[in-house]
Amino acid sequence: MPRATLSVTVPPAAWMATVSTAHPDAIFEVTTVVGGGSAAVALVDLAAERVVSVVAALEREDAVTDLDILWTDEAGALLQVESTDRSLLRPVSRAGVPLSTPFTVRDGTATWVVQTTSARLSALGDALDEAGVSYAVEYVGGVVDGVAAEVLTARQREVLTVAIEMGYYETPRRATLTEVADALSVSKATASDVLHRAEGHVVHRFADEHLGGGG
Repeated sequence: MPRATLSVTVPPAAWMATVSTAHPDAIFEVTTVVGGGSAAVALVDLAAERVVSVVAALEREDAVTDLDILWTDEAGALLQVESTDRSLLRPVSRAGVPLSTPFTVRDGTATWVVQTTSARLSALGDALDEAGVSYAVEYVGGVVDGVAAEVLTARQREVLTVAIEMGYYETPRRATLTEVADALSVSKATASDVLHRAEGHVVHRFADEHLGGGG
């Protein structure tokens, strides 16, 4: 069964496109999304330098009919967003493809990982084309085993890989957090937040598998 990674250009009228392009350093991690009825409800984990500014921009979006802040700090927030815009979900629903979550949206581009049959993957491409949604297939292969593919988002894998390759986790370190952030063209706070989340996922998976749930 194929597993594919797609970079999808969010339709410009969608709130995720408007807000993420206005705040290109912000990372929106959609952890859950329900698209039934006339509205879509998403649970969004936001990492941004200017959280207040991003939330304010969301509140100004006409398509956003309800916005709840579940928690927030200086580097991020957990949001529940209800929107009448379903332009990204319609092609997925039409093709009958399960959309893996979490997926990330950054600077107007969503990174999707889908695992489905070849026929449905092809149908998704046709549905995106018919909807006028631009996309690029970054990877197609078999189901990938291992912790990284199962528990990390594409963005988390990217940031963690760069940090490892630069020697951030070596003793002594060959690269500082600032150098990792510069290599990724993101702020130090954003790099720290993404790495912290990735490390947490990996540690919890290790604990579940080898330590009986970590206590």
